[in-house]
Amino acid sequence: MHNKDTQNTFFQGRHTVIDVAGEVNGMSFDDYLNSPIWRILVDTVHTLPMFAHHKAYVRDVVQSTQPQINAEDLALKLGISLGESLVILYELQVSRAENKT
Repeated sequence: MHNKDTQNTFFQGRHTVIDVAGEVNGMSFDDYLNSPIWRILVDTVHTLPMFAHHKAYVRDVVQSTQPQINAEDLALKLGISLGESLVILYELQVSRAENKT
């Protein structure tokens, strides 16, 4: 079992911090969207049994208290993969943009 500091160090060793503007390892959300593996990641994440519940929780609870949470912090907070947190934040960002128009 890892304590929070050990987990943060572990994740920092593997990933660069992602902000809501969308940068991971020097790649923006647009870079990920244009990657041939983005669709594979999205399809894989959508098969996770808890994905819909995680997405609803982030939308209804997390973003009301932490609207600028980044994908890495979200992954740590919920104990989910970085890929799942990326997809959740991306889909919620798209949903908000669609609701504004």
